[in-house]
Amino acid sequence: MNKHVKKLVIALALASPALGAFAAGDKTLSVYTTAKDTEHKLSLTDTLSLKPATQNTEGEIAVYVNPDKTFQTFLGFGGAITDASAETFAKLNKKKQAEFLKAYYDKKDGIGYSLLRTTIHSSDFASGSHTYIEEGDKELKTFNIKHDQKYRIPMLKAAIKAAGGKITTYASPWSAPAFMKDTNNMLQGGKLLPEYNNAWAMYYTKFIKAYEKEGIPIWGITVQNEPMAKQTWESMIYTAEEERDFLKNHLGPVMKKEGLGDKKIIVWDHNRDLIVHRVNTIMADPEAAKYVWGVGFHWYETWAGGKPMYGNVAEVNRAYPELNLLVTEATVEKFNAERYHYWPNAERYGDSIINDFNSGAVAWTDWNILLDNKGGPNHVGNFCFAPIHENNGELIYTPSYYYIGHFSKFIRPDAKRVSAVPSRSVLQTTSWMNADNKLATIVMNNSDAAVTYRLYIGTQETTVNIPAHAMQTLVY
Repeated sequence: MNKHVKKLVIALALASPALGAFAAGDKTLSVYTTAKDTEHKLSLTDTLSLKPATQNTEGEIAVYVNPDKTFQTFLGFGGAITDASAETFAKLNKKKQAEFLKAYYDKKDGIGYSLLRTTIHSSDFASGSHTYIEEGDKELKTFNIKHDQKYRIPMLKAAIKAAGGKITTYASPWSAPAFMKDTNNMLQGGKLLPEYNNAWAMYYTKFIKAYEKEGIPIWGITVQNEPMAKQTWESMIYTAEEERDFLKNHLGPVMKKEGLGDKKIIVWDHNRDLIVHRVNTIMADPEAAKYVWGVGFHWYETWAGGKPMYGNVAEVNRAYPELNLLVTEATVEKFNAERYHYWPNAERYGDSIINDFNSGAVAWTDWNILLDNKGGPNHVGNFCFAPIHENNGELIYTPSYYYIGHFSKFIRPDAKRVSAVPSRSVLQTTSWMNADNKLATIVMNNSDAAVTYRLYIGTQETTVNIPAHAMQTLVY
């Protein structure tokens, strides 16, 4: 075991909730920290005592947590196993594969991923495009998942095993086969031809059944990845009305007819900017709305330098509290090997996760969990970052991996979000009560100076120091 990996395992073992959390009646808390220009990576950095709270003064920085005020229930945190991730994983030796799986999926020595996304046939993150049928097969008689059995399915099975034998898995399509589209091309957008609505809906069910036959339970699907984006890679366009009608008249009924009515269906699966209109359009139709479990969204509305539209997510949450909101994809684009350890990448994750959770999201899914040292493979050159990269057989852990771990490790499925706010914008926070009554409060400081703040938990308080450009999880 090399020096880096040994330190990682020790830090994550110390960060295990089983060791670091305290029962509700205890008056101590543990502080785990990741900080720029330090050795702290999910490290236990302090154990503090709580005392009866007193009024803080004007201008004094504080974080207020009220465990009695609860909100949404947590589904899970995870990332995507794409063809690119699986092809890269296959290049690792057995020892490195085991290290990688433990780093992501082990609840004690890793960061405890509990959620997984994969693709229905190919996306851009693969060595090439593929489908599960022969081109022109309108009746889907040639459907098979042989392509995925080489790399992707073995990795999925290994991930499920590493997660303890169970992980919530959902799948998304990027494009129908070329012959089903008005452009006769899987790439560059285009629309599904009306005569293939039922065949395409049946395609989802065949995928689910084939994967479940392989021992990979599929919890749910999204209707279409990024339905308003004409991309250089696999992509397909649906207006809000078109997605509504495909769901209402084809996908929903076909799923039910094929005995898959219990699978969750997630609409939108695109950026925050247009989410309100999409949800309003679909949910206004009761026959479409009855099939909708939740709404997926991405973070790429910021690609042109804009600000994240967190308020749009919160507005959907207010208007449709019965819907489940979840981040289905996020990644830092424009890969550059010189920026493996570029700290703002991690802080972008921290900012998004905190704000998306506080806006009502029940889950958060990163994009590729592993990529190579070029940010791929990607068959159209759309190279991106992952939390972990492979480089000449070794694993590179980026700061984003540790920032993500401050959430995924300590917030477990079935946790309830509780009220938590800072008194000054220099800090950001979110807080969750786990099913075992252990509270995890995450605090981020992306400023250039260390901050001392008073942490209030109900009627108790303590004083906490957070370094500059740092993330902390406070467990108690």
